[in-house]
Amino acid sequence: MNIEISQAANLPSKYGDFKVKSFKEGHKEHLVIYTDNLDEMPIVRVHSECLTGDALGSLKCDCGDQLEYALKLASKTKGMVIYLRQEGRNIGLLNKINAYALQDEGYNTVEANHQLGFRADERTYEMVTTILHHFNIHKIRLLTNNPNKIKSISDIEIVQIIPIIMKSNKYNEEYLATKKDEMGHLF
Repeated sequence: MNIEISQAANLPSKYGDFKVKSFKEGHKEHLVIYTDNLDEMPIVRVHSECLTGDALGSLKCDCGDQLEYALKLASKTKGMVIYLRQEGRNIGLLNKINAYALQDEGYNTVEANHQLGFRADERTYEMVTTILHHFNIHKIRLLTNNPNKIKSISDIEIVQIIPIIMKSNKYNEEYLATKKDEMGHLF
């Protein structure tokens, strides 16, 4: 697939001063948020889009908290956040909201996806290697709890796995337990 890459632009934010680049893959436009003078082995967060958590502050997940934590950490450590456009574990916003409705009926996040005809997680991470190669990065410290991200990042040496643990609340306790118990998340 042909990848189109934007120019770099400055992005001053409440988390720090960043640069941004967009990588267009088909109809998906991913975003890379990074600091000047990236560390030789940067801390990298691969974050999948979550409109409800990232922009609306949903308490049903920990996505918004993870993104905020990752941006603060990237700013302090000369790191990077790769924001992949894979809403709802790559089932899209409409289906994610339908999954939310099933969760309201008592299904967990995995069961809800299965009820809609999807696997527990439809995301892919091939684009991560493309992005890291573009930045000439061959070794990273990966900020994740997800073993699928660890397994899927190829041709890049992961020298350290850094857990990203957010405080749970009454709305996301079952969601976080399901990620650990049924999806194999490490923490």
